[in-house]
Amino acid sequence: MRVLLDECVPKAFRRQPNGHFVVTIREMGWSGKQNGELLALMQIAGFEVLVTVDQNLRYQQNLAASSISLLVMIAKTNKLQASFHSPNPSASPWL
Repeated sequence: MRVLLDECVPKAFRRQPNGHFVVTIREMGWSGKQNGELLALMQIAGFEVLVTVDQNLRYQQNLAASSISLLVMIAKTNKLQASFHSPNPSASPWL
């Protein structure tokens, strides 16, 4: 699976899911792109998932017309350790 991490998602998440191609927007050279242009670039490049903290993206873009899946992270902080905190320590954040 080809996964793109949005600019506000810690780049350390790139190392977490085994067996997936995960890069950041910065690594793709797409920093500062607006959401519509970003989604179009993602489709051209063959990405399947955008990981973001932007809870409004689904209301601002027509994702139904896109082949991109959106994973919105909702957390009190964007620190990696806090994002993996779970009441169930064996739970994987990548299920």
